[in-house]
This record gives sequence, C-alpha cells and structure tokens, in this order.
Amino acid sequence: MAVAKALLLQSQSVVVVATALLPASRPRRGSRLFRLRTRAQQANLRQLVSIDDLRQVARDDDHAVNGRAPAGTPPTPPECARAGTGTAAQRLRAIAEAAADRADMHDIIGRQRDNWNHLLLHSTNSLTLAASVMAALAPAAPAMAALKASAGALLATAAVTMAAVNRIQPSQLAEEQRNATRLWRQLERDVRAALDYHRTATATATAEADVQEAMDRVLALDAAYPLPLFPGMLDKFPSTVEPARWWPRRKSPAQSAKTINVGARRGATSGNGWTRDLEDEMRGVARVLRAKDEREHVWNAKLALRLNRGLAVAGPALAGTAALATAFIVSSSGEAAAGSWASDAAALCGALAAAANTVEHGWQLGMLFDMFRNVAGFYRKIQEDIEACLDEADVELRENGEVFQTKVALLLGRSTSDLRQFREMASPSFKDDDINDFAGKLF
Repeated sequence: MAVAKALLLQSQSVVVVATALLPASRPRRGSRLFRLRTRAQQANLRQLVSIDDLRQVARDDDHAVNGRAPAGTPPTPPECARAGTGTAAQRLRAIAEAAADRADMHDIIGRQRDNWNHLLLHSTNSLTLAASVMAALAPAAPAMAALKASAGALLATAAVTMAAVNRIQPSQLAEEQRNATRLWRQLERDVRAALDYHRTATATATAEADVQEAMDRVLALDAAYPLPLFPGMLDKFPSTVEPARWWPRRKSPAQSAKTINVGARRGATSGNGWTRDLEDEMRGVARVLRAKDEREHVWNAKLALRLNRGLAVAGPALAGTAALATAFIVSSSGEAAAGSWASDAAALCGALAAAANTVEHGWQLGMLFDMFRNVAGFYRKIQEDIEACLDEADVELRENGEVFQTKVALLLGRSTSDLRQFREMASPSFKDDDINDFAGKLF
C-alpha cells in the first residue's frame, strides 16, 4: 500500500512538472490535448499517467504551436495539397527568375545590335563616299594608279559590308530585342503575381495550371524572339507577312468560330459583370480589330518590306558596279574616252550606293517592318483574348465583365464609354466595308 501511494505521489509530481514545462498556449476545444487534460482533471489523478502519454501530449502540443505534424503521422489531404502547391510555387519561382534573366539578356543584346546599326551605317557610308571622291579625282591625279586601286578596294569592301548588313538587318534585330525585353518583363510580373496568390492558396490543380501556362509562354517567347544570330535568326525578308505571335495558341480557328456562335446564342445570361450589351461591344471590338487595325498594320508592314528589299539589293549592286568601274579608269591625258566615263560611273554609283544605304538603315526600314508586324500581333492578341473570354458559356467562369472591359479599353487607348460605338458592329448584317473607324488609338 505504501508503495502504491509513493507511485501515485510520483505520478502527480510528474504531471505537475510536465504541465509546467508544456507551452502556455491555450489549446482549442476538441483537440486531443484538451481531451487528455480534461480527463486527468476529472479523474483527480486517481489513475496513473504514463510517461509515454505525456510525451505524446507534448508532441501534439508542439504541432499545435509550431504547425509541424507529429512524426510518423500520415499527411491529411489538405497537407498534401499544400505540399503540391509548394512544389508548384518553386517551379513558378524558377520561371520568374528565368524570365528576369531573359529580359536582361535581350536588353543587353538589343543595345549591342542598335550600336551595330549606327556604326555600320556610318562606316559603310564613309568608305563609299571616300572611294567615290578618289574615283572622281583619279584621272587627273599624278598617282592615278594608287587612287584607282584604293577606290576599287574601298568600294568592294563597302559592297560586301552592305550585303552582310542587309542580310542581318541590325535595326530590325534591335527592335526584336526591345519588344522581347518588354514581354519577358511582363511575363515575370505575371508569374510573381501568381506566386503571391498561391502563397495562401491550397488548390494544387490551379497552381499546376499556372505553371503549365507560364511554361507555354516561355517557349512561345523563345520561338518568337530568338537570341542567337546564326542559326535561328528570324527571316528578315519573308515571302508572306503575318502578325508577330509571342503567345501560345489556344485552339484552331474552326473550333473558335464554332464556339463563338454557341456563345452568341447563350449571351443573354447576365452575371459576373457581364450583360448582353457588353458581349456585343466585345464582339464588335474583335471584329473591328480583325477587319481594320490588323489589316492596316499588315499592309504597312508589307510596304516597308518591299521598300527594304529593293534597297537591300540596290545598295550592294551599286557599290559593286562602282568597284568594277574603277578598273577601267585611265589618265585624262589619254585619248580613250572610256577612262572619263568609268571615273564618272564609279563616282555616281558610289554616291547612289551611299544614298540607298542611308535610306535603308538611316530610316531603319527593318525596324519599321518589325514594328508594324508587332503592332498587328498586339491587336490580334487582344482579339483572341476577347474571343477566348466569350467562348466560355458560363459567365461565372469568365473574368469579371467590367474588369475585362476596362483592360480592353486601356489596351486600345480608349475609355470604356468609347467602346459602346462598336456594339452595332457585332451584328452579322453590318458589313466590313462600312467600318470606318479603327478600334485602337494607342498605335
């Protein structure tokens, strides 16, 4: 009996010490720790409390305070979701870092290629004009042979340099890198915004969808604006001109058109900021973008491409002709009239070659072509975003209608009230030839 009392007193002391050592945070009602402590108080310590029970209570309380699961306890479904979201967050963070690195690379390379355009323009014109002056002065100069050889060498060098520069189009390369820098920074901002959202979210499927979308955008941007010069450079003189595309494709045009017709029949449903009038406004904007804005900038791109192609061929051809004409220059004291004709031809062709090179690269026709192509792609992306939003029959799954309207208005450089004029253009009875105004005022 005495031994039992001693064991009871020892157990009571152990309980008191363990209670003092446990954290002071108040356990929530219904937890395992709360139930164990309540039972011990109700029994008035009439039964022995083992050391294993106290250790288990301490582990449970540590989990309640620090948020760590007890060792050996299988994770619950919410914990599994948080673990998956954490992996997706790490992948999104890696994509954001890669996007930031790509933006810096495109920015550095864009500045380098812009310097190429200025340096090669001025150096090639200097070579051509200096050689033209030498060719004009050669017949009357005492050192005719030296001037003739120097003029021929400079004009041949200028012809080769012009051909190489016209092939790579540094001004167009610089424009590609400038636009790519802006798009990579936009992607980085979007990914970091998704990261901020998923820090508190537990939806693993949504996080994985964001990772896949970000990866698709990375691959599309890499394909649209490649970094290497050779190989991989975009065709500077394409046979067909299409709007630039830097976003992943969503669906085929036939499927998109079919879905739009279904959405038009279901558009009477209102909710989530959407009304039938707002849907008509968006459809009218998409139609005007396709029929006017995109077509106008594609036509301008074709015009710039034709002019650039003609000057790219004329410049090296004129410089080569001038270099060939210097071989026939003779002294003015000679009787042959061909010598004077060759000198005049070399000087004239050299001057015309410098003029063609100045117009082509001084006016940066390659940059103009790429700019028009990018603007056409910008309007096509808005058009596809509108169609993709309207394709969703359930308005609750769309982006909020008022927010979407504001975004479209800002992208087009208009106010939301300006979009009302495009409502009537959503009707099939309205002809494309009757559209007079452009949807975008930003470009």
